Amino acid sequence: MAGEAADQGEPTRSKVAAYVALTKPRIIELLLVTTVPTQVVAARGLPSGWLVLWTVLGGALAAGGANTINMVVDRDIDRLMKRTRGRPLVTGEISPRAALTFAIALEVASFALLWGAVNLLSAVLAVSATLFYVFVYTLWLKRTSTQNIVIGGAAGAAPVLIGWSSVTGSLSWAPVVLFAAIFLWTPPHFWCLAVRYRDDYAAADVPMLPVVSSMRAVTLRIVGYTALLWATTLLFAPVADMGTLYLVAAIVLGGAYLALTIDLARDPDPGKAMRLFHWSITYVTLLFGAMALDQLLVGAS
Repeated sequence: MAGEAADQGEPTRSKVAAYVALTKPRIIELLLVTTVPTQVVAARGLPSGWLVLWTVLGGALAAGGANTINMVVDRDIDRLMKRTRGRPLVTGEISPRAALTFAIALEVASFALLWGAVNLLSAVLAVSATLFYVFVYTLWLKRTSTQNIVIGGAAGAAPVLIGWSSVTGSLSWAPVVLFAAIFLWTPPHFWCLAVRYRDDYAAADVPMLPVVSSMRAVTLRIVGYTALLWATTLLFAPVADMGTLYLVAAIVLGGAYLALTIDLARDPDPGKAMRLFHWSITYVTLLFGAMALDQLLVGAS
């Protein structure tokens, strides 16, 4: 046991920091980047500050709970991957039972907060996304299918539905198209990361696409999904009655994204794939920022 602890390194963070790490805060930040702009579009201007606060907080709690359960389930493979060996359940900072209790508490708090301060539909969507992420992606697809991140990406697209329903109390074609855009964005975004950590996933026997397919096949899939993503973001303009600013941003950003993926397909280099991974985050941030600004300018005119 002493040798094992020495190999892993002594934990240097506080217990609070370890619990925060369980929630994967960087992933939560990205999810919230899509939630608030969607609320702006649904409201055709600035929604209530309190509504934004409760929706963001409820969504963060739900995502944090889902990510924590993911770490509980995946602690065996996290131990085998260099990228994840420092996670709290691997280092022993937090026990699986304590982590699961924490996750359930987050999910209960999320549902209660969203139901009480937002609406029942948003609360149901949040808990449904968690259940999908845990049971469909983590427990079923992640270890058994190359389609794991394709189908599992639906959970990460749920925040746009939650954001829209928080304002309107219902869903329509506009949030469904936006959901499809994030659904299509997820595979090329994640496959670029999986290219970088291919050996990690192979060591853990996780069939991510770059583990079981050639770089050529992976990059062609990335190009295909990005092309569909670009078309979907353009479709969102007429469906949601967006203005010129959004349309121009969707054309320029989507065109740049597609060009970068084509460049990767021509020269399938892992370093280039990692740079594309970071660009994909910038892309979705700028696109949703333009979406919100578009509606704020329209509302002010």
